[in-house]
Amino acid sequence: MKITFVLPTLGLAGGMRVLSIYTELLQKRGHKIFIVSQPPGQPTLIQQLRSLLRGRGWQSAPKKHHSHFDKVDVETRVLETNRPITDLDVPDADIIMATWWETAEWVAKLSPSKGTKVYFLQHYEAFEYVPKGRVEATWRLPMHKIAVAQWLTDLARNEYGDLSVSLVPPTVDTKQFYDPQSRSKQPRGKQLVPTVGIYYSTTPWKGCDIALKALSIAAKKIPNLRLVAFGSGDDRPLPHLVPEDTEYNKEPTQDQLREFYSKCDAWLFSSRSEGFGLPILEAMACGTPVIGTPAGAAPELLAGGGGILVKPEDPEDMAKAIEQICQLPDAEWRAMSETALETVINYTWEDATNLFEAALYTALERQAQLTNKM
Repeated sequence: MKITFVLPTLGLAGGMRVLSIYTELLQKRGHKIFIVSQPPGQPTLIQQLRSLLRGRGWQSAPKKHHSHFDKVDVETRVLETNRPITDLDVPDADIIMATWWETAEWVAKLSPSKGTKVYFLQHYEAFEYVPKGRVEATWRLPMHKIAVAQWLTDLARNEYGDLSVSLVPPTVDTKQFYDPQSRSKQPRGKQLVPTVGIYYSTTPWKGCDIALKALSIAAKKIPNLRLVAFGSGDDRPLPHLVPEDTEYNKEPTQDQLREFYSKCDAWLFSSRSEGFGLPILEAMACGTPVIGTPAGAAPELLAGGGGILVKPEDPEDMAKAIEQICQLPDAEWRAMSETALETVINYTWEDATNLFEAALYTALERQAQLTNKM
C-alpha cells in the first residue's frame, strides 16, 4: 500500500513515537509511507514574556526541532507555512490518514485519488483551548477510524454511532524499557528506601496536583518516602511541597527514563484525561507496578493485577495505594512486579502492527463496498 500520514508539527510526543514505529515497521513490510506536516510554530506571546521574565531574552524559533521521525528513513514534506494541506501537497495513495482533529478537517476535503480516508484516534481532543464543536464534527466524518484505547472505541460507538472502529492499542519497546537487573539475572526486589515516581507537568489534565497531594498524605505514614520525577523541560520547577531529596530530571533521555522507572516501587499515573497513557506500559516493562487513575487505557492495563486502579480526583485513595504497595512484603511486591511485566511482554510492536495493517485493509474494503453501492 501507499500510505500518507497527515501530521501536525513533528515532535517528541508519545503519539508521534507510536506513528514513527508504525512507519518503520510498515515500510519493512513493503508499504510506502509519505509524511506531511506543518512547520514548527513560533514561540507564543506568553512564552516570550516568560522568557523575558526569566532573563533569557526574546526567543527565536529553533532552527531544528527534534522528533521521533529523525531516525526513520521516510519521505517527508514540511509545509512552508501553517496552513491546511491541499491536493497539491500529497501524492496519490491507497490510504491517507488524519492523526489529529484539525488534520481530519483537511483530509476530508481531499480528492478520492489521495487515498481512502482514515482517522487515527489517539485522544478525544475536546479540550478547553480548542473549538469543541469542530472536534465533535470530525468524529462524524465518514472515515474509517482506528482507536488506541477501548474508551475511544466506546465513545465513537455510543456518542457518534460508529460501530466499525478498529481497536489497535500501542505497546512498548522492551529492548528500550526493561528492568536492568533482569539482564544480570538478579530478581528485582523493593527499594531500600520506599520510592515512587511521577511524570511532572503543570498541564492541568495531567493531574500532578493529585499525585503530589497523595504523596504528602502517604508521607505521613511513610516518613522516608522518596520521590523521583521527570518532566518535559518546559514546566516550572517542582513545588516546595515535595521531599527535599527528590530526584528530578527536566529532559531525560530514553535510557534515563528506563532508570527512573526501574528505581521505583510504584509509578503514579495521575492523569485526568489521556488518550492511552504510554508511561503505564513503560513503567510496567521495567517491572514497576503502576498506581493509576481510570484515564486512557489504565482500566484495562491494571485489571490483571500489575498495579492498582484508584478513584478519579481522589488523592486519599491514591495515598492508600502508595502505602499498600510500599508496605508489601518483598515476595508479594515481586509477584506484582512480575504481573506488571507479563502484561507488557505478551503484546509486541509486531502484534500491534499486524492489527494496524489489518485496520488499513478494512478501511480499503469498506470504501470498495461503498463505491460498489453507488
